[in-house]
This record gives sequence, C-alpha cells and structure tokens, in this order.
Amino acid sequence: MACQVQDKSIEDVLELLATEGFEGMAEAMRLERSQHLGAGPWERAQERQGYANGYKPKQVSSRIGRLSLQVPQTRDTDFYPASLERGLRSERALKLALAEMYVQGVSTRKVARVTEELCGFEISSTQVSRATAALDEQLSAWRERPLGSFPYVVLDARYEKVRHGGRVIDCAVLLALGVDTAGKRQLLGCSVSLSEQEVHWREFLTALKDRGLHGMRLFVSDAHEGLKAARAAVFPSVPWQRCQFHLQQNAQRYVPRQSMKKAVAADIRAIFHAPDETEAKRILEHFIRRYQENAPALCAWAETALPQGLTVFDLPERHRKRLRTTNVLERVNKEIKRRSRVATLFPNEAACLRLVTAVAMEIPMSGKPVASILQWMRNDLIPTG
Repeated sequence: MACQVQDKSIEDVLELLATEGFEGMAEAMRLERSQHLGAGPWERAQERQGYANGYKPKQVSSRIGRLSLQVPQTRDTDFYPASLERGLRSERALKLALAEMYVQGVSTRKVARVTEELCGFEISSTQVSRATAALDEQLSAWRERPLGSFPYVVLDARYEKVRHGGRVIDCAVLLALGVDTAGKRQLLGCSVSLSEQEVHWREFLTALKDRGLHGMRLFVSDAHEGLKAARAAVFPSVPWQRCQFHLQQNAQRYVPRQSMKKAVAADIRAIFHAPDETEAKRILEHFIRRYQENAPALCAWAETALPQGLTVFDLPERHRKRLRTTNVLERVNKEIKRRSRVATLFPNEAACLRLVTAVAMEIPMSGKPVASILQWMRNDLIPTG
C-alpha cells in the first residue's frame, strides 16, 4: 500500500517538531526524505527523484542530554534534513547565550544550573568561541541576504534585558516583516539596539534598503517618534498606517474616568470598522462632538492621532484586516519571549541578536496569506516608494 507521507510539506515537518520536539525528530526526517524523493517508502511514482539508502547514526547534544539519532540517507541525491538543522539552530543560540554568561563571569548560580539543565553538558570557553564563530556566520548570512519587492512592510520593536557597560539595560529588538506580491509573509530582518531612537531605526531601515528592499506601498507601525523620523528620512514617499491596536491603548490615557473607558473603546472601534474612509471620518467627527465637554484632552488627541489609523482604507477591503495593526508580528514576539525568558538577561547585544536571529530564521510564516495584490498594484492606486 502506498505511503501517504509524500503529501506532507515542510510546514508539516516543522509543525511536528513544534508539537513533539526531539521525540518527533525521527518521523520529521523521514517525512522530509519522502518529500525530497517525491515518493514514500516502497512507492512507485514517476515523480521519484531517487531512493532511500538507510540511516546514518548521529549524536546530538540537546536540552535533554545526548540524543542518538538515525539520520535518513538517500542514494544518487544530495539530501540532509532541514528539519534537523532548523530544529537545532535556535537551541544552539540559546546555549551560546547562556554559556557566554557563565564564561564571562556575569552569571549567577541560577544561570549556571539552567545552563546545565538546558544543555546537558558543560561548555568551555574554547567551545563557546568555536561554536559562536560558526553560528554567527550562518546568522549574518540570513540578516544580510538580498531582498526584493515587498509592497507591505510591518515594523515593530520589543525589549530584552542586556548587560551593557557594567549595568543591565533594556535593549530594543527591531523587527521588519514584509508581504510580497503573492500575499506571502516573510521576516525581512532584525536588529538589536540600545534604544528606539531615530539613529537606530534609520540604520535598520537603511540596511533593508541597501539589501534591495523596494516597491513599498504601505508601512504599518506604531507612532514611536524615532521610528517615524527614520521612516520619513529613508522612505519619505511611502504612506504610513498607524497601528490601530496601539491607538486604542493610547486613547485610554486621555480618558478622565474609569466608567468612560469601555464606551470610548467601542466608539473608536466603530471608526476603525467603518465600511469606508468617508464613513470613518463622519463617525470620528461625531466622536469628537460627543466627548468634547467631558474629555477635551481626548478630543484634542483624537483629531490628530485617529486619522493616522485610517490610511488602510486606501487598500482593497480584503487586505485591510491584516494590515490595520502590527499584530502580524505577534507570533514572532511571543517566540522570542519564550526563548529569552530562560536566559533572564543577555551578557551583551551580540548574544541577544544571535538568539533573536535564530528564532526569526526558524519560524515558518505560515497561516492564511494576505490576498494577492498583483492586480491592485497594476491599478497603481498608491505611489511606490
């Protein structure tokens, strides 16, 4: 009977790793070999590209100790399980971040205990240096890879604790995600900076531009002053959509009474969910009249801030839902938080960037894509940046 694993995609392989961890590694590698060969075990298929050739033993150091894996082999083809490499990359980065704490003398007894539990063996300074050099070469290649046309770009930042100059500070992790012309999402890059000041955002955006990023028709981000200034300097002609989720949060600061908060949030939501921009502006005018007497500070803020969240109405309706906010980066932020929580703090910016990059590389941008924008681009509704 024909095996059905040939219908599995690389996303299925990665999903198996995510749900079953290293226990599912053997099955994940077998699925990937079948996909590579174009046929399952003992299956006759015209699409077959080669044949299975047994297994090769491999010792892997993981958070649960030394693992003995049987790596599938092929005959007459070049194959190595990407699932094995992707599944171990971020774990190596986490080991190195913790190991640097230990080696550089900035760790506590707790960090040393976590390192031993996570890595399963002791790591010497020589091993750290050698492994760091090899890993950094791969991570740098990903951060510096050429880019192309991405009509939609989402920008966001989160903070991680890093030791710098003898004290612990919150460093900004800058992230960029692009949506290509087919509606597929892709992480474009990441950076670790001392803050979100304009100079750091400008360096990050300039690097993206130098790598070939072009064709932008919309940026989506919050209203951080450093990001706004950098975006205007590097990509001055590209329209900007202010994140509606952050606008809702910002609005609550101007609500004078607790009893008004739910009503204000509902009224702002009505503005954002309007069928078109004309109706949204009409509801906004009504909003300002309604709260002018009881919340003048809220109205003064809303007159300027809320229109910045309406740029998305220039897009086709089916594109708006996923581009109203920066929530598309939420999964990336959650995964970074999950990994960095183990380390507590990083010994330097390089260790933080190493882990963030490894996480970014291995996260598959799955899920329902944004609707194809090729036809809309031909209409040239918005000038290209």
